[in-house]
Amino acid sequence: MFVLMDTLRRTQGAALEALGFGPIECGYRVLASGRRWRLRDYAGPDAEPSLLIIPAPIKRPYIWDLAPSVSAVSYCLHHRLRVYLLEWLPPSHGDGNAGLDEYADQAISEATARISIETRGTKPFLMGHSLGGTFAAIYGALDPQSVRGLVLLGAPLCFQPGTSRFRDAIVSIAPSTLSDTDVVPGSLLTQLSALASPGTFIWSRLMDAAFSTADPAAMDVHARVERWALDEMPLSGRLVNQVLQWLYRDDRLCRGTLSIRNRVVGPGSLRLPTLAVVNTADEIAPPRSIVPFVNAMPVQNVSLIEYPGEIGVGLQHLAILTGRQAYAQTWPEIISWLSFQC
Repeated sequence: MFVLMDTLRRTQGAALEALGFGPIECGYRVLASGRRWRLRDYAGPDAEPSLLIIPAPIKRPYIWDLAPSVSAVSYCLHHRLRVYLLEWLPPSHGDGNAGLDEYADQAISEATARISIETRGTKPFLMGHSLGGTFAAIYGALDPQSVRGLVLLGAPLCFQPGTSRFRDAIVSIAPSTLSDTDVVPGSLLTQLSALASPGTFIWSRLMDAAFSTADPAAMDVHARVERWALDEMPLSGRLVNQVLQWLYRDDRLCRGTLSIRNRVVGPGSLRLPTLAVVNTADEIAPPRSIVPFVNAMPVQNVSLIEYPGEIGVGLQHLAILTGRQAYAQTWPEIISWLSFQC
C-alpha cells in the first residue's frame, strides 16, 4: 500500500512541477559515487574553503537548491565557497541492510577523502540539516582529523524523553516491525511523522499557505516546498530502525554510548569547531534537542545561533533552507563564522 502511495505522491509532485513549481537547481558534475550515494561538485577549483553538504536521506536533496532566491547552494557559491553535496541514492530491493555505519561513517568518509584529493589536501567543512546534520556530528566525532568544522542546521542531537513532543510521539507510535523491513517506503515515514505531530506536518502547513496568499513570492516558495514534500524516496530498513532505536529511543548519541564500527562516540568526543543554528519555532529539532549536546562538548569554539522562523517556508523545520529572512539575516552569520575559521 505504501509503495503505491509513494508512486501516487510522486505523480502529484510531477503535476505541481508541470505547473512551474519544480526545483531550479545550480549546475554540477558528479565527482564520485558509491553504492548508496553520489558526490556532487558545484564549483570550480579557485573557490576556497570547501564545504560538503550532508542532506537528510529523507526525500531528495534539492531542498538545498530549491530556486535562486532560496538556495543554500547558490548562496554559498556566491560567497566563494567550493560546494559539494552528498546525494543519497534510494535503496533497491534487497539493499535495506545499510545502517548508520554506512551512512554516517563510510559514505561521508569516502566523500571527504575524494574532496581532499580534489582540493590538494584541503579538508572540507561539513554542513548538515536535520538528520543529515546528525550524521555530520556523528562523523565529526568519529574522524575529526578529516574535516575543518561543522555547521549543524536544525539537527537534533539529544533525544531524551521530553526533549520534544515529536520525539515522544514518534517513539510511542513507530511499529517495531520496521526492524524486519528490507526497504521502508517514504510514504510510511511521512504518515508516521504526520501522526506524531499533526500540528507540524498538517495544520502549520495549511496556516503557512493561508498566510502566504497575500505574498506571491512566499506562495511560490511554499508551492515548491510542497512539490519537494511529495517527492518520496524509500529508506533502508536498518537505517530507519537504528535511528528510531539507537537515537530516538535510547538517546545513545547524547549519552555518549553510540557505537559505530566499534568506536563509541558522544558529545565528549566531538572536538571540532561547531556552529549550531536552531529554529525556535521548530518542533522537530527545538533548542532542547541541541543545546544539552553543545554544552557537553569539550571545546570552546562552539557557537549557537537562534532563528525565529518565518512564513512562506512550508515547514518550519525547513525554514533555514527555504526562508527569505533566513538568507537575509541568518546566513550572513553562517558565512561570517566559516570565514573566521579559515
